[in-house]
Amino acid sequence: MSDRPPFPPFTRETALQKVQGAENAWNTRDPEKVSLAYTEDSVWRNRDRFVTGRAAIVELLTDKWERELDYALRKALWSFDGNHIAVRFQYESHDKNGQWWRSYGNELWEFDEHGLMARREASINDVAIDESERRIFGTRPDDEQGKDIPLQ
Repeated sequence: MSDRPPFPPFTRETALQKVQGAENAWNTRDPEKVSLAYTEDSVWRNRDRFVTGRAAIVELLTDKWERELDYALRKALWSFDGNHIAVRFQYESHDKNGQWWRSYGNELWEFDEHGLMARREASINDVAIDESERRIFGTRPDDEQGKDIPLQ
């Protein structure tokens, strides 16, 4: 088992580091890389899918990024306590027909003592947008890290 600092219990600073690290990893759109932040038996609820374990996480993320093209994500810390973090997020992507979407959501995270996420619950809603309405492009620049994301 490998450690994934920072470790709980989280402070505001370490919770922000965890959130930014997750955003950076997900923006790679590399399911194998992303899966390494989770325990071997991590349990997820992602929309209407329930998965357990890294192999299932890789499968879910592979399917996701085959559908959600040019995916770009922003996460913001909502709250933290002990080994739990709550985040808000938004991402934009388009489907194979060229329709752009902005997806809004909340996640609840629970970490083990090694800093790996053991549980993730994600609620997500999608809003169709015109390409001209996009505001999330690629990886967040360093000078925007830690800043909140607008509601609309």
